[in-house]
Amino acid sequence: MNDTAHGIRIRPGSPADVPAVLDLLDSAVVWMNERGNTEQWGTTPYSQKPGGVERVERYTTEYAPYIAELDATPVGALVLHTGPSPQMPLAPAGEAERYVRLLVSDRRHAGRGIGAALLAHAVEETRRAGVDLLRVDCWAGGGGELVAFYERNGFTPTNRFLLGAWPGQVLARRVG
Repeated sequence: MNDTAHGIRIRPGSPADVPAVLDLLDSAVVWMNERGNTEQWGTTPYSQKPGGVERVERYTTEYAPYIAELDATPVGALVLHTGPSPQMPLAPAGEAERYVRLLVSDRRHAGRGIGAALLAHAVEETRRAGVDLLRVDCWAGGGGELVAFYERNGFTPTNRFLLGAWPGQVLARRVG
């Protein structure tokens, strides 16, 4: 377990966290849609997307999930793995890596540093594993705000890609 700034506590996740992670994802879709962003994650609640529940279940059993809490309430989630999703049109790194498969935070607590705390935890876990490279991909649409968020957290853009019409950006951070 990890205590961070602003009272955020990060702990390992488990299958018991599936409902909380789905709630975070569903509320993120609503939040984005309320701001006119229907391209990033669409308009269907994540829990109702085909394969959405199963994917989150897999995240909590086959990968390395972490939950950020404020006052014992889940307010963010991070999932690390050893590489990108095979559904993404991305080349392997060519070296050992940790890959952020999911990062989501509760927008009702925006400005508390939840996403940054989870990324700092990802850096710690990557170092602990003896790996030097941490990568993530994200939506590169809109005004590039999400890419800028990762840049503020120490990541450097590498390559852009398209998944259908969805513009993506891979970012990397050396942690060694």
